[in-house]
Amino acid sequence: PGTGMMYIKRDGTVYWFKDSKARKNMLKLKRNPRRLKWTRRYEKGGIK
Repeated sequence: PGTGMMYIKRDGTVYWFKDSKARKNMLKLKRNPRRLKWTRRYEKGGIK
C-alpha cells in the first residue's frame, strides 16, 4: 500500500513526503533538506 503524502504547489511542483516531520520541516519551518542528516538529500561535507 502507498505511504506518505503528495504535496502539489500552485506552480505544479510535486513534493513527496514520507511523514509529517519531513513535510513540516520543509514547508512550515522552511529548512533545507540538504542540511538535515536524516533526509535522503543530505550532502556530507556541506553545501557548496
